[in-house]
Amino acid sequence: MISVTGVSHDLGGSTVLHDIELKIPKGKVTALIGPNGAGKSTLLSLIARLARHRTGRIMVDELEVGVCASNTLARRLAILPQSSEIAPRLTIAELVAFGRYPHHLGRRGKHDHEKVAEALTLFDLDPLAQRTLDTVSGGQRQRALLAMIFAQDTDYMLLDEPLNNLDIAASRSLMALLQRLAREHGRTVVIVLHDINYACAYADHIVTMKGGKIGPQGDAATLVDGRLMQHIFGTDAAVHRIGGRTFVRV
Repeated sequence: MISVTGVSHDLGGSTVLHDIELKIPKGKVTALIGPNGAGKSTLLSLIARLARHRTGRIMVDELEVGVCASNTLARRLAILPQSSEIAPRLTIAELVAFGRYPHHLGRRGKHDHEKVAEALTLFDLDPLAQRTLDTVSGGQRQRALLAMIFAQDTDYMLLDEPLNNLDIAASRSLMALLQRLAREHGRTVVIVLHDINYACAYADHIVTMKGGKIGPQGDAATLVDGRLMQHIFGTDAAVHRIGGRTFVRV
């Protein structure tokens, strides 16, 4: 479980996170949703030690972020940030292989090659393995990045708005795959989303944020309603329940 206790954070003299208290369940897909500027990406970056928290405590199971060695945490938790600067001439196989670095530290072994092969197959990238990143679509590139952090073989996968610039088919495919990683592979997926309907359709647990604070949380069926849409997003968008599913009319 990821546990955040008493964490606040300032950027440029402004407080962007206020006394965050949060527990993220293990083995599930948890979606962080909220309006722009709510603090979702900042919170994710603190959990992933991309930025240093100066107040409170963040625990990933028994490991305390900021106290344990970075390489130790990298074998437990992986992150895919919003933007990744990657050499366009890398092949997909080479990119996925980078995920194994925290384990082999430059000395690849048989197990590392097996994990890369597993990731390429799981993400349907075998036919593209020798293609360079500048020759594939945005959806294929995003799958390759996800395969890289899957190959890192961590219990926790943190994803910051991975659906950006993806069409509806690629977005649905990616979210279904993340759901499968949680249910069939025991991975804990924490994902920042802007589209609440993807959170309703694929997340086991939804955490709302607004103004740098944690709001209501729960599953879509019990959490998402008209009052939540007004309170968190400031909109009167209608919420419908159809066939046991929750939809927000946009």
